[in-house]
Amino acid sequence: MLSSFEKTAFLPADILIPEGLDMTKWSVVACDQYTSQPQYWKQVEAFVGDAPSSLGVVFPEIYLEDDDYHVRILKINQTMAAYLESGIFRTQKDAFVYVERTLANGKVRKGVIGMVDLEAYDYTSAAKSLVRATEKTVVERIPPRIKVRIDAPVELPHIMLLIDDPEQSAIEPYADKKAQLEAVYDFELMQGGGHIKGYLVPKSDADGIAKGLEKLRAKSDLLFAVGDGNHSLATAKECWELTKKQLSPNEIKSHPARYALAEMVNIHDESLEFEPIHRVLFGVDPKDVLDALANFYNVSDSEGQRITYTFGGKQGEVFVKNPPYTLPLGTLQHFLDDYVAKKSCKIDYIHGDDVVEALSAEAGNMGFFLPAMQKSELFPSVVSDGVLPRKTFSMGEAADKRFYLEARKIK
Repeated sequence: MLSSFEKTAFLPADILIPEGLDMTKWSVVACDQYTSQPQYWKQVEAFVGDAPSSLGVVFPEIYLEDDDYHVRILKINQTMAAYLESGIFRTQKDAFVYVERTLANGKVRKGVIGMVDLEAYDYTSAAKSLVRATEKTVVERIPPRIKVRIDAPVELPHIMLLIDDPEQSAIEPYADKKAQLEAVYDFELMQGGGHIKGYLVPKSDADGIAKGLEKLRAKSDLLFAVGDGNHSLATAKECWELTKKQLSPNEIKSHPARYALAEMVNIHDESLEFEPIHRVLFGVDPKDVLDALANFYNVSDSEGQRITYTFGGKQGEVFVKNPPYTLPLGTLQHFLDDYVAKKSCKIDYIHGDDVVEALSAEAGNMGFFLPAMQKSELFPSVVSDGVLPRKTFSMGEAADKRFYLEARKIK
């Protein structure tokens, strides 16, 4: 008979946590942040120096197109092995970690670190699995990530799984129990990331997590919606599909690569705010973009779905009549995908109005501002419509994203 944890696909794990280190230097923000701001990553590199750091075992996406990316991947795996051999990790056996993350705005986000069963996850558009993507997965982004993970001895996650738990039954009760739990870390995060505390939840004390998730599963076939790190989770899935071809049925049941470490967060957490993800085009003539948009859609100056743009320090609006998508983002993204495919230009996905304004003020760049999605719309939208357009929403500003901290062996 399956255990409660197996039924809900979220299980305790052997979690590796560094000890005896400068944890502020160890923990760095998710690799898919600040992808158009190289100065951020240069500042991180300068701050970390030669200290042990997760910076040495993850691949910031800003460097994915560098010619020496294969050398970086090899170095990442060598550093991972060296960290394991050096004994910097303390293994928390068969456990969860209850996390409290104090954000820059002072709000506290609560979560639980555990491992998700990749057999219960499907990132395709028509998925009906227990764990589903919320946004379209760009399959072209997966192969370079596979190269990083396939030979890696350990994983470090920035994956966040959302649950729809209005009664706050699975995670929040541990806020009242933390005085009885062992604190496993407590430190300031770098670069304005706020503060983070983690408390060990042994499997023997995790009944509340299991019962809360079982209750939610009884209400819906969608238990977990991927809030952050979908491409990382998709990469883990693809690596597992490759690995299990070489395994016996018995080995498949418990192989460590079958699972991926992730943080579970309640979408009803008070700190959780959905922020828009804007678009910036690089290497374009803004007038050509607007002409192409007018040819692509039936547009007007005042009637229809509003799309707001900026370039050269100025801002404007265009309205799409009879838009093909309910969300302005869907309408805009449909056009941008077509435009970028035809033109020699680059698109990036940007957090923060000020960053969009600064980038779009430079010659050859053009930005588009998008409104925020209501978080109450997420689960119903995924259930009824399937995955949303890529980069539909973001949970907080870039500095609020998950930082790499915990690890788990996958070999």
